Amino acid sequence: MKVGVLTAALQELTPREVRDPDPDKAIEDWLQFAQELGANYIQLSSALHPSESDVPAEAMLDPVANTLDLRQPFDAARAKRVLAALKATGVGLSDIGYFDNMLHDDAAIRQKKHDFMLRVFDAAAALGVNAVCGFVGRNQLHSMDQNLIDFEQHFVPLLKQAKARGLTYRVEQCPMPGWTTGDNWHNNIAYAPGPWIVLHRICEKHGVGDHFRIHYDPSHAILMGQDTRSIFQYLKDQDYGFLIGGFHVKGQVVDATGVSAWGYGGQTMDRGDWRNGQPSPNAADHLNAWKKQVILAEHELPGTAKHDPLAYLQNRTVDWLDHQLAARELLQLDVANTHLVVEHEYPKARIQDRARLKPILQGSIAFVRRIDEAAACMYSLQHEVLAAQGIPAQGTGRQAYRS
Repeated sequence: MKVGVLTAALQELTPREVRDPDPDKAIEDWLQFAQELGANYIQLSSALHPSESDVPAEAMLDPVANTLDLRQPFDAARAKRVLAALKATGVGLSDIGYFDNMLHDDAAIRQKKHDFMLRVFDAAAALGVNAVCGFVGRNQLHSMDQNLIDFEQHFVPLLKQAKARGLTYRVEQCPMPGWTTGDNWHNNIAYAPGPWIVLHRICEKHGVGDHFRIHYDPSHAILMGQDTRSIFQYLKDQDYGFLIGGFHVKGQVVDATGVSAWGYGGQTMDRGDWRNGQPSPNAADHLNAWKKQVILAEHELPGTAKHDPLAYLQNRTVDWLDHQLAARELLQLDVANTHLVVEHEYPKARIQDRARLKPILQGSIAFVRRIDEAAACMYSLQHEVLAAQGIPAQGTGRQAYRS
């Protein structure tokens, strides 16, 4: 598979005082950095500029990077400059990522996000990539069934715009529990295979089914008590093995103490995001809403965590080798052209220092590449070489749906 890195891994690679007046310098710097890291591709992170965002940076668990700054139109001159940098470094572009709530309950805010997403679509088309990556989101004022109506009314038109530009919209399945200080936990309605299929059927009714795909991230499966092999098996069993179109390579290590204290819904009260029975007027306090998640789990940068085999069996961490093997065995993938995007959100290593972060990312990217190569070898040996001679593979391996 094609190994890359999301540029949000180092948000301040190019200081803001440099990149704000010269926005494409940030992309050039990241392409050079990716080359040094040994990444073959970047997933280019875009976001509303901090001066335009409706969510203060201090309220975000993982503030997204606007490596691609779209305050000004991404015109032909800008595209030419970025394409020249891609050619000079030999680093490719997997897609553009903009992760925001496309179903926001405030019509004006929602329109602002949609307008920005259309700018992302235009930039992707100008740079010759065939996909963008993002969320669906959730209308906080509506039930989940009502959100299906919101999806049809507000998200499907975005997909029609993507189709007009020859783009696929790949949805990351993070449930985004900390997006609200309220009690809702599933704040991105495209959080699991059941919802993916429901949403895809709506897309098919409107002729945009081929432009709705999933950008699978195993860390979110672990957060919800799922395992990758069972998810992939379920998609295959339902004849939806085609839905996954790319991967974020990010792990999750569950804290058994946090699960014992609060369960898989995370901390539900006394978090610090409410004061005197109301959401705190201090935006920084809203960060505590993420205790719905971080009280019971911590993100893993692939290769940085020690894995207890028992944790694999309990679905409390990602079994990386089986993840890559199951993808080959169960999904309908064009493996050689599928992107593995390393996403760095391990809190203790979120270092905004190029020199210190560089060897960490180099090690993780090398780990991902070797794990994928090992899985490719296993798949070939077991399913092709041995099978061609009528020799069975030994043992049973990890199985889906085990309890």
